[in-house]
Formats: sequence, C-alpha cells, structure tokens
Amino acid sequence: MTKMRFRPMLYITLVNIIGFLMLFIYSGATDFSYMYSCLILCCINTLMYMLLYQLDYGDLYLFLTVSMLVSIGLIMLSRIDIAIKISGGEGEYASRQVLWFMIGIVAYFLTVFIFGKITFWHRLKYFYMALTFLLIFVTVIFGREINGSKNWIVIGSFSIQPSEVIKIVYCFCISTFFSSMPSFDSKKKDKRDRIFGIPKDEIILCIYVYATMGCLALFQKEWGTSLLLFMIYFTMCFVYKSSNRLKLINICGIVFVGLVGFFLLADHIGVRVSAWQDPWKDASGGGYQIVQSLIAIASGGYFGTGLGNGMPNIVPFSQTDFIFSAICEEMGMFTGFAVILLYFLLTYRGIKITVKATNEYLKAVCLSLVVAIGYQTFIIIGGVIKLIPLTGITLPFVSYGGSSMIVSFVMIGIITAVSFYGRKKPKRN
Repeated sequence: MTKMRFRPMLYITLVNIIGFLMLFIYSGATDFSYMYSCLILCCINTLMYMLLYQLDYGDLYLFLTVSMLVSIGLIMLSRIDIAIKISGGEGEYASRQVLWFMIGIVAYFLTVFIFGKITFWHRLKYFYMALTFLLIFVTVIFGREINGSKNWIVIGSFSIQPSEVIKIVYCFCISTFFSSMPSFDSKKKDKRDRIFGIPKDEIILCIYVYATMGCLALFQKEWGTSLLLFMIYFTMCFVYKSSNRLKLINICGIVFVGLVGFFLLADHIGVRVSAWQDPWKDASGGGYQIVQSLIAIASGGYFGTGLGNGMPNIVPFSQTDFIFSAICEEMGMFTGFAVILLYFLLTYRGIKITVKATNEYLKAVCLSLVVAIGYQTFIIIGGVIKLIPLTGITLPFVSYGGSSMIVSFVMIGIITAVSFYGRKKPKRN
C-alpha cells in the first residue's frame, strides 16, 4: 500500500490517539476503558480500510469520512461518560457505542458485498410499502413511549428504533417509482393514465408518502422523521422532473399539515416552535435545551475549552440530540465546522457516485440515501444552533444509538456498493 493512500487513515488514527490519551490523563490514568476503546476503533478502522483498498471495492473516501465522524463521536461520548461518573452515575455510552460500531462495520461489509449481487430490488415496490406500514404498526403495538415519542421497542436492556429502518425501506420504495415512471416524460405519456392532469404513478407515490408521514406523526409523534421523509421525496420530485401541479399540491399540503400540527398539538409541536422563536422567554422550561445548547457553543469559542474542561452533561441528551453542542464546547467551533465539512464531503461523494451510476434504480436509491443523510444532518444541527425548530433525530455516526449507527452504516454500504457497480457498468434490467 502506497504511503499516499495510507496517509489519511494515519491522520485519523493520530486524532484518536491524541483524543483518547487526553481523556485517559484527565480521568486520572486509572480507567483504561477509554484506551481500550481507542485500540479497538483504530484497529478496526485500519484493517477495514486496508481490506477495502486491497479489494479495490467502491469509494474509499466514504469509509474514511465515516471513520473520522465515528472517531469524533466516540471521543465525545467517552468525555460524557467521565462527566457522568464524576457526578456519581454509570457512564456506559462509549463502551456500548463501540459495540454498535463493531456491529455496524459487519453490517456495512455485508451490505457492500451482498447488495450488488441481488438484481431484483426494483421489483419489490409493494413489498416495501407493506414493510413500511408493518414496521410502523409493530412499533405502535409493542413500542414504548420515551420523551414524548412512541418510537422504541425495548427488548431486555436493549432498545430498537424501527423508524431508522423505515428510512431505508422508504428510500427503496420511492426509488422504484422515480426510476421507472414513464410519466416523467410528459410528451410520451398517454393522457388516459392521468388524473386531473397528474400521472397515476405519481399519485400512488404521493399517497404512500403522506400515509407514511401521517402514521409516524400521529401514532408515534415522529415529527422529525416525517419531515425528513417529506424532504427526501420533494427533492426527488425536483430531480426527476415530477408534475409541476403535484409539486404545488405538495407545498400546500405540507404547509397545511404544519399548521394543523402547530395548533392541534400545541403541547408537542407548539412548544418546540415557541422555544425556537424565543427560548429565553421560558429558559427553565420549554426553551431549556436550546438555551443550554447555545451557552455551551458560545462558551467553547473557536478553539474550545479543551477535553475535560467543559460541562457537557449540563445539556440534556448531550449524548444524542445535542452531541454537536458538546463537541463545540470542548473542541471548539472550528471542530464543529470540521464536522459539518465532513458531512459536506460525504454528501458530495455520494452525489458524484449517483451521477456516475449507470443503472437507473441504483442511481435513484443512491441519491435518496445521500439526500437522507444530508437532510438529517441539517435538521439536527440546524435545531441545535436554533436555525430551525428542534426535532428529535440523531446526528449520523456521531450521536449515541445502536439503531442509528447500524442503519447509517448500511446506508453507506449501499452507496459504496453503487460506486463499485456503477464503475463496473453492469448490464441490468
């Protein structure tokens, strides 16, 4: 392996060593679990990168970018664990995240090597629809309500979030429509296949999208995921030149849904919108999270307080929703900018892979997954910095969470597989 090719992984390893060594020193050099986490993370990242390089299988920059994001997230989770232990609690986020990372890596490689071998993904349109609603109603029946949303299925000491799986199934489903609709070329489409000037296939897709969003919002109070799904669908409509009349209907529809949610669900949506407008008005109540997040980011400045010198446990859910605030506090806004740039790089590579893909269905799937990752990042970081109202979704690869980590790795595995098969130019139907 050439030095130039291996150098990026060396830099990532160096970041891990420095970060975990600082945590080891700060914890009093008595807790070796952080160094074990560092060793496991560095070994897995290096071995997987070498394997991908030797096999020449897909885009290496995707894995490098993800490795850096996981490293930053795990360093911050370890710091949060230290703060919890100092206050008398049991910090286990980092050790569990290492476990989820290992499972995610396995899922990533299985996806990379298996996804491209199956050639009938585009034929499972109605299976994807059925699976989407099955996952929703299983969660409604067996799920447990946590923090106002019924989106968790608890099994023993572990919890599963089916809405994370729904994102992939949803992207697969809408891609079957967008990659095969003859209605996108209005000059060739028979008018008999239209209803009020809108192609039937697009109406069916629209019904599926709104039914999925409605079930998630009403039954599970998953407004963040519902918003994400709509943004994916609406972006795909523009890319694939969907009916202009339907686009206008979608704009009116989402505005109507938002107003209904704001006025009828004031205890859930209204509180978040009010906290976004003026969090200082109720700084000890509905606006507490945003206020603490903004204080944490401001106190860190450009260079941060340094690992161990901040108070990341003050911000509620700093291990999940507000981990970006914790990163900015102790590592500085420059590190926050770096995290955002890493997501930009991830999105850029994904779009580049999409453009080069030759199979229409793989192209649509890749684009929808890239858009999903990009919008999810924007929604959570935008909420944390008070750019948009806060929604309870995770920051991919950085926030604590098994479902999020594994599903995110599967998504990157699919994009990596598309990069390989797009380059090979397979002949498919």
